[in-house]
Amino acid sequence: MREALGRQRLKAVYDGVAERYDAQHALFTAGSDQRGRNMVVERVVCPGDRVLDCGAGTGSTALQAARRADPTGSVTLFDISEAMLAVAKRRMAAAGYAERVDFAAGDMVNLPFEDNRFDVALSTYSLCPLYDPAKGALELYRVVRPGGRIGIAHSTEPEGRLLRWMADRVEDVVWHIPSISLGCRAVSVVPTLERAGGRVVFKRRIGVPLWPFVVVVVEKPKARDDSLCGIAHAGRRQ
Repeated sequence: MREALGRQRLKAVYDGVAERYDAQHALFTAGSDQRGRNMVVERVVCPGDRVLDCGAGTGSTALQAARRADPTGSVTLFDISEAMLAVAKRRMAAAGYAERVDFAAGDMVNLPFEDNRFDVALSTYSLCPLYDPAKGALELYRVVRPGGRIGIAHSTEPEGRLLRWMADRVEDVVWHIPSISLGCRAVSVVPTLERAGGRVVFKRRIGVPLWPFVVVVVEKPKARDDSLCGIAHAGRRQ
């Protein structure tokens, strides 16, 4: 794994690309970034959910989450970059979701939320550049309630020795241009979440061969046999 950018450098990079991030990321991933967001949200967010989008960036994932959570749910957007969140605020307001979303800025490895606060935690492409992705994943696990779900999409290694070699050679160049690489590199957090007690219920590779993503859904063990979208919410609202 390549050495990650430091916290302040990472923040500066994303502040600098905020206005062009969506177009740039879609271009370099051939649109598979949006496919990953779709897969995550469709598999983890239910009506009425309290959702944390961690590393929310410009709000592309949160927009979908707010739509699926419907007016009975809520979405909190959290990111290290205030500039990225400013773009997200504009998008949320334009979509009519301003009244049921919250925003917070800070470090993903030290979330300012109490244990078990959310039904769902999302991380789409925010663990890849993180300087401690394992700790970031554990923070997601901590703030999700028992029976809740964690939906993740992040960069992973290409399959095959030749593809890995080719990807490394390209990254040898772009890694020195953080405004292009965005500090992203292949990470692996599933073993960390499994050791914490999480259960992987969905896992799939997507994306272009040289720069693939893995989409993962993890359940946090629940206290009783509640359905994902039914009994848990009904009990909470009584």
